[in-house]
Amino acid sequence: MPQKSTDPLIIFMPSGRRGRVPAGTKVLDAARDLGVSIESICGGRLTCNKCRVQVEEGSFQKHGIVSRTESLSPATEEELAFLAKLDSLDCRLSCNATVQDDVLIFVPEESRGQKQIVRKAAGERVIDVKPAVRQVYIEVEEAQLGEHRGDWGRVQAALSEQWQIEARRIDLPALQRLQEALRKGNWAVTVTLWEDEVIDVKAGYQEGIYGLAVDIGSTTVAGYLCDLRTGQVLATESIMNPQVTYGEDLMSRVSYAMSHHDGLEKMNKAIIDALNRLAAGAARAAGLQARDIHELVVVGNTTMVHIFLGIDPIELGGAPFALANRDAMDIKARELGLRLHRGANVHVMPAEAGHVGADNVGVLLAEEPYRQKEIVLTVDVGTNAEIVLGNSEWMYSASSPTGPALEGAQITFGMRAAPGAIERVRIDPETREPRFRVIGDERWSDEWKLGPDAPPEAQPRHLAAGICGSGIVEVVTELFLAGIIRPDGRFEPNFRGPRAQWDGRTGAYVLATAQQSATGKPIVVTQDDVRNVQLAKAALYAGARLLMKRANIDVVDRVVLAGAFGSYIDPQHAMVLGLIPDCDLERVYAVGNAAGDGARIALLNREKRREAQEIAHWVRYIETAVDADFQEAFVAAIHLPHATDPFPHLEGILPEVREVQRRPRNEKRRKKLETGD
Repeated sequence: MPQKSTDPLIIFMPSGRRGRVPAGTKVLDAARDLGVSIESICGGRLTCNKCRVQVEEGSFQKHGIVSRTESLSPATEEELAFLAKLDSLDCRLSCNATVQDDVLIFVPEESRGQKQIVRKAAGERVIDVKPAVRQVYIEVEEAQLGEHRGDWGRVQAALSEQWQIEARRIDLPALQRLQEALRKGNWAVTVTLWEDEVIDVKAGYQEGIYGLAVDIGSTTVAGYLCDLRTGQVLATESIMNPQVTYGEDLMSRVSYAMSHHDGLEKMNKAIIDALNRLAAGAARAAGLQARDIHELVVVGNTTMVHIFLGIDPIELGGAPFALANRDAMDIKARELGLRLHRGANVHVMPAEAGHVGADNVGVLLAEEPYRQKEIVLTVDVGTNAEIVLGNSEWMYSASSPTGPALEGAQITFGMRAAPGAIERVRIDPETREPRFRVIGDERWSDEWKLGPDAPPEAQPRHLAAGICGSGIVEVVTELFLAGIIRPDGRFEPNFRGPRAQWDGRTGAYVLATAQQSATGKPIVVTQDDVRNVQLAKAALYAGARLLMKRANIDVVDRVVLAGAFGSYIDPQHAMVLGLIPDCDLERVYAVGNAAGDGARIALLNREKRREAQEIAHWVRYIETAVDADFQEAFVAAIHLPHATDPFPHLEGILPEVREVQRRPRNEKRRKKLETGD
């Protein structure tokens, strides 16, 4: 029996890449060996300062390690001088620090050589613009001796007389600026209101009101900066959710908050800092400043919303999965530590239940299945899939713990959607040879020319660095269609050839050769990878079937795939895999980041907020975690595409091996009945 390695384990976040390296290995070298790209313009000469990383301290039960500052070699005087100059003493330079013990390393956005590609663009929606924030120009009666209303009273009167607006209150920062603005503008001012509250007063005529719609996802955060007067999207900004350092899935983060006394504080600070960066970046892209943003509308799953608000998510970790608050909330941005306009409001959209949050309500608001006659299955695929089934007469919702496998995590060569990630795969069923496409290059791998003699224009723009979510869905599906893996997910024992790897009875498939790989090592799909995808897809499918059973239906009219990941899943591959129930493939389509679109709709139309509140209470939630039928449905859904459910729309697509494997058992039974044995 081989001895367990004593080499230190290094884990890089947010990519999730990990591996053991000899003690004394430079962090930068370890990153390169594991396919993690860290910026290093100077080539490791301790001069460019681009390769900064951070050591995350604490016990990380999910990874089975304790990470400390002392896990890396002490910083040299030269390194400390550089870091002090950059005001980054909480960082290390990966070209100088060496690994001494198990360590979890966070690579900040600015240090990543391959920037994350976050695919959460705003969809095209027809939105009636009626924002909660508005601006009006008024001329105010001058103050006179003996008239004691006060300047605020005079502004209230002008708003009522000139605009029929009954302003009931004024925010303190606005009140502090009121008198100066009135006199500077010669008693003419531009008033900014949120609902019936004055949040700003500026001298003379000025215009410009802006809002930010934000979808706080478990993996990524997407923001859409909008002109609240026209509804135009001025800028889209996306970043990785820095909380992935503390856990890739929701329960890992709940566990982190439970097991660390400062866990909630760390995760809350991480998301607030990230939102401040996102707001500043979006504003800068539009030629504005973050202080010009008057309102923020937020959607996210319940765990993300709790952490964002600084509320301990512990109650979401076990039955009865109680929310702190289910309804919509309005909070001053400054109370949360957000650096926006001083009077800015944060509107948090309502949730449906403990594990179906505001992001799902955002999807419903954007897609409006509650206005349709057809029965629509809406699936927002992520680390926690949220599922809604119904039409204008009834609606059911549920959540399924799919885990991060469908986003590339828990996969041997899994990675986020970044340049070099394999996103499309096809396998020839005859030769069993693959071809694939990576992010950043539209050509398929069989069109590449490799080697020193290949002309530059024929060489790939990016070698394969790993497999992202859409790639892992396609490769497992293609392995099944090519007969390399069986319906139960196991590798076919007779599979042999240059693409086959066997360790005893455990098989693996070589997707990219060492020459095609950025690390110089083959990229393989293992039996464990296939199993993790099976578990994830079974959870999603079982959740959908559970809702169909509650509704007493066997088929759906349409399937809507929401979310960034859903946008890049090929419908046919998703159905062959058994990720979604059978449906006419022409009626399965992706709608992009519908949760973010829903947040944008609520930002631009205050009446839609009331609609969202009503829908959140109308949808009937089914708790999969305690439902007796869920486990049975889950076990049946492990098979590809399913152990028993028919898929008539895949006729002629599914491999014949499915029926071939059934015949021996049926033939054996027939002979037994005939002979009476």
